[in-house]
Amino acid sequence: MRKEIIYTLKNLYRDDMNLYGYHFGKGEKSACIVGACRGNEVQQLYICSQLIRQLKELEERGAIIKGNEIMVIPTVNTASLNVGKRFWPTDDSDINRMYPGDGSGETTKRIAAGIFDAVKEYSYGIQFTSFYIPGNFVPHVRMMDTGFQNPSLANLFGLPYVVVRDAKPFDKATLNYNWQLKNTSAFSIYTSGTDQIDEPSARMAVASVLRFLTRMGMVRYTSHSGYIATVLHESDLSSVRTDCAGIYRPHVKPGEEVSRGEILADILDPYEGEIISQILAPTEGIVFFSHSQPFVTEGGIIFKIIRRLHE
Repeated sequence: MRKEIIYTLKNLYRDDMNLYGYHFGKGEKSACIVGACRGNEVQQLYICSQLIRQLKELEERGAIIKGNEIMVIPTVNTASLNVGKRFWPTDDSDINRMYPGDGSGETTKRIAAGIFDAVKEYSYGIQFTSFYIPGNFVPHVRMMDTGFQNPSLANLFGLPYVVVRDAKPFDKATLNYNWQLKNTSAFSIYTSGTDQIDEPSARMAVASVLRFLTRMGMVRYTSHSGYIATVLHESDLSSVRTDCAGIYRPHVKPGEEVSRGEILADILDPYEGEIISQILAPTEGIVFFSHSQPFVTEGGIIFKIIRRLHE
């Protein structure tokens, strides 16, 4: 293993912010794994730390196949992690909306430019990221429909689902999108948990990356074959919204099957404790995402359900 500073942000009043890349093997730039981009992505940081530990052991056993270099970047935002703030502490900007960056621009654009310069030449890019709504997913691989995506490759992770979604204007400033423009096959992996560690899904995520690296001929690693993924488009997911604000009490979890009309959650009056609304399933299917915070606002998305094909 070789640890390298891939970018340094100078600081007048505190220590410089150094961002590290951990290199395994030597040869062509085969795969790059990027972790926490935001300050609350503890799960994503943890997954990368476990990948580094595993890859270090594999390299010591000679299990990194000759001619391949793999790099893991556990985080690109230690400043926000240190203070527990999701976005950049001074201006609330999101580094994952700043790619490909600008070396002479605002702070987060400079960070994005430094990171992108270090990762843009890898053949495969894997990012552990989080959703814009706080909540938990069924573990899956997500890809943007840029014309460069390859769902067949995404199947090699062996996770239950692969989701393809249309790229929106703001997506053009993400790492995943810009990786693809540089001919990198890019994948975003979502797991259960963001600001808390979810050990079972973290183990699944680590195994999925090692399974992918093995199937692509980069490492020798023995694991079970995983899932035969179901490929979904974003339009296959039904969003369930609240009709009022209050305390949120869910009845179902990601991965559970639900029937049309089934009670998914209660919304309680925060002062009097009475149930003021019950959220019902609009369709038969499988819960793909569920909101995880104790409060909800009116009109907020609290569930996403995979609709049955006959719906």
